Amino acid sequence: MNLIESMMEDCVFLNKVKVDDPVGGYKDDYQSGITFKAAVIKTNTTETQIAEKSGMSEIFNIVTDKSMVLEFHDVIRRVSDGEIFRVTSRAVDSQAPAASTVQIAKVTAERWVLPT
Repeated sequence: MNLIESMMEDCVFLNKVKVDDPVGGYKDDYQSGITFKAAVIKTNTTETQIAEKSGMSEIFNIVTDKSMVLEFHDVIRRVSDGEIFRVTSRAVDSQAPAASTVQIAKVTAERWVLPT
């Protein structure tokens, strides 16, 4: 087990579905999907600290096995503390090359609150 794998913990996909609302329409709801392993790491560069102080959402890097592709605007929940993140990049843009012994992919994400 390498260092990145030792940092990975259980996360759950939150699937967006349409449900009836009390006034006869529809609303978006999020339901738990599959569980997978990911390392969720807060980005702590000077640039991100300045951006966050200016009102931007907190930024994280999420590292998964290359077989678990996260896509733009996927929503996930970290099981350990219930924190929710929305993916803000594409995993295909940051993957380990096929020849690498560590087969990982990385996306950026923001801490997110589910719409009500």
